[in-house]
Amino acid sequence: MAGSQVTPTRMELTRLKRKLVTATKGHRLLKDKRDELMRQFLDLVREDMELRKKVEKGIADANRNFVLAKAGMSEETLRAALMAPKQEVYLEQDKKNVMSVDIPVFEYKTRTADANDIYSYGFAFTSGDLDGAVRSLSEVLPDMLKLAEIEKACQLMATEIEKTRRRVNALEHVIIPETQEGIRYITMKLDENERSTQVRLMKVKDMMLEEAHKYSEKQSR
Repeated sequence: MAGSQVTPTRMELTRLKRKLVTATKGHRLLKDKRDELMRQFLDLVREDMELRKKVEKGIADANRNFVLAKAGMSEETLRAALMAPKQEVYLEQDKKNVMSVDIPVFEYKTRTADANDIYSYGFAFTSGDLDGAVRSLSEVLPDMLKLAEIEKACQLMATEIEKTRRRVNALEHVIIPETQEGIRYITMKLDENERSTQVRLMKVKDMMLEEAHKYSEKQSR
C-alpha cells in the first residue's frame, strides 16, 4: 500500500522521518494526557459518589422534616410561613482549566450574612420540624452545587478522555505504522536504485577498460 502512495525520493524520505518523530512525540504526550485525565476522572468519580450520598441524605432529612411539619401544622399556616422568604441566593459561575478541559466552578452568595435569615417566619406559630427542614435545605445547598460541579466535570472529562483515546489509537495503529512502512519502502527503493547504479557504473567501467585495451593492442601493432 505504501508503494502506491509514496514517491521514493530522498526528499520524501526526509519528510517521512520528520513526520515519524513528530507523531511519536505526539503519541507519547497524548498517552500521558490520557493517563492523567483518567487518574483525575477516577478521583472525581469517587468524590462524586461520597458527595451524592451526603446530598441524598440531606434532602431525605429535609423531606422528612417537611412531612412532620405538615402533619403538625395546618396547610394555610405552612404556606404563609414560606410565602415571603427573607434570604436570597445568587449563583455565580466561573471555570477552571484542567488538562485542556474547561470545568465549571459554582459559587454562591447570600443577600445577607445573617444565618437566621433563612427563616422567613416567626417561631410562635410554627413547629420545630419546619425549622429543621429549612435548616437541612440550607446546609445541603453548598453540597448540591459542588455535586453539580463535579458531575459536569466528570461528563466533560469523559468526553475529552474518549477524544484523546481515539487520537492515541489513530497515531499508534494508523499514522505511525504507515509512516514506518513508507520509510522502509523508500529506503528499499533507494538501495535498489543505488545498487542498480553501481552495477551500471561497473559495466560502463568494464566497457571502457575493454575499449582501452583494444585501443592499446591496435597501437602496439
